[in-house]
Amino acid sequence: MSTDLIYDAVILGGGPAGLSAGIYAARSGQHVLIIEKDRWGGQVTTTTDIVNYPGMRHTQGEALMTEMRLQAEDFGVEFKSATVSDVSLDTGVKVIETDRGVIKGYAVMIATGASPRTIGFPGELDYRGKGIAYCSTCDGEFFTGRDIFVIGGGFAAAEEAVFLTRFARKVHMIIREPDFTAAKATADSVKAHKDIAITYNTEVKLVNGEGMLTHAEFVNNQTGKETSFDAEEGFGMFVFAGTKPASDIFSGKVKIEKDGYIPTNEAMETNIAGVYAIGDIRVKHLRQIVTAVSDGAIAATEAEKYITEYKQKHNIVSQPRVVKERVNDAPKLEKTGMWFSETIRNQLSGIFSRLHETVHLDLFLDQSEKSSEMLSFVDEFVSLSDHLERGEVTYNQTDFVPRIQLQGTGISYAGIPSGHELNSLVLGIYNIGGPGQEITESQRVRIQALPEVSLDIAVSLTCHFCPDVVASCQRIASINPKVSAQMVDTGIFQTWMKSKKIMSVPAILIDNKNIVFGSKTMDEILDAIEKEKSI
Repeated sequence: MSTDLIYDAVILGGGPAGLSAGIYAARSGQHVLIIEKDRWGGQVTTTTDIVNYPGMRHTQGEALMTEMRLQAEDFGVEFKSATVSDVSLDTGVKVIETDRGVIKGYAVMIATGASPRTIGFPGELDYRGKGIAYCSTCDGEFFTGRDIFVIGGGFAAAEEAVFLTRFARKVHMIIREPDFTAAKATADSVKAHKDIAITYNTEVKLVNGEGMLTHAEFVNNQTGKETSFDAEEGFGMFVFAGTKPASDIFSGKVKIEKDGYIPTNEAMETNIAGVYAIGDIRVKHLRQIVTAVSDGAIAATEAEKYITEYKQKHNIVSQPRVVKERVNDAPKLEKTGMWFSETIRNQLSGIFSRLHETVHLDLFLDQSEKSSEMLSFVDEFVSLSDHLERGEVTYNQTDFVPRIQLQGTGISYAGIPSGHELNSLVLGIYNIGGPGQEITESQRVRIQALPEVSLDIAVSLTCHFCPDVVASCQRIASINPKVSAQMVDTGIFQTWMKSKKIMSVPAILIDNKNIVFGSKTMDEILDAIEKEKSI
């Protein structure tokens, strides 16, 4: 990205607060960029049912955030997936350093939100991904037919406990207080649920197991009585202990309270001119989607005034911008084929127009129904661009069937890359046949120095963290031919998943041995590979 380009507003975070700010800022004619390091939509995308957002009687988190992003795009908001490494905010032009270049803006809105807190009991981190989890929509299905413990008594714990009854043999809630801290109506619905058992005044003492979580010990914090739970087949434990604000990078740059949250006035202004904090990152009484979007709207409105005054004072002439008004009619959802709607086809056409080489998709199939679906998927997919062709078709393979292999590369997809993983397939093709995703020069040097290594990335098609991890691994493979990177759909390859004792996604299996769990950046993935290879 050119360092000569200065955005009017740079928004750090692509959750509801950031998207709302982007919509309001861009609609007022500002040149806006939103940067997000993880998943677009933030934590809301992991919420299954939303029934308290005004005007939406019932929706899902991902659906709501998708609409917000499309609305932001309608008004010309630009988006960039990147990790911020440093910021300079006390100057007229703010400077944001990322792993994908330096970005400048006249105003910055901090919407980095918060991430799940760990509790710290012995074994919690050791068994993360092996039974300990923090995202029910991502990992709940891995514990189908097993017992699941939910740790916490707040709103998130109560809501997710009910959701997890879809999978669990029994849900056990462990609450350290004498009662729920969630609203009474929410708590009462949980108490009345026949598949949820609740234990109060109790905390986790420790967890352990052989390769996966099979043993847990609990202690009553009033009586000192200890109890335990064992299951040879393993069980799940979902921790909902509140959130930790993602504010570390702003330490010393803006005022931050002891608990990590950023204080603002009613205009969302921090103690630094032109810098705003919105959403869950700021000090506030209620952290909900509706308050987040309100924060974003207020900050964008105030920022527009600040930017106008700053430009007038420094004789800066704004470049005219064309704002695309939102179309009144909702996007058409009917499919022109089995797999891709007209809306998706239009979105992909812009990406595929940048391909300069033809990419062939080789298929490895058997006589199963899934293989027939794979063939149908690929035939429709390659029809979307003249630079896509179906390659060789090989039947009766023994490992990972059905599978797509990008011809001449180590990039493959075991299972049909639909749902969230469509992004992984598109990016894999873009990296092979197009300009490729931006990486830093230091990352390129590290990638090219890697010895032979195989990466199997376990995913779920409903996982919101998985596509970025798959894309990063496959970007590595697109640069270094010694690296192979394969997406594995755990919904299809369950025997493989169980043999590797994978109970959380995303999970990266390095050389079929060491497993790295959780959402990882490109640098973190390279760190893990280099550690495994003793580089």
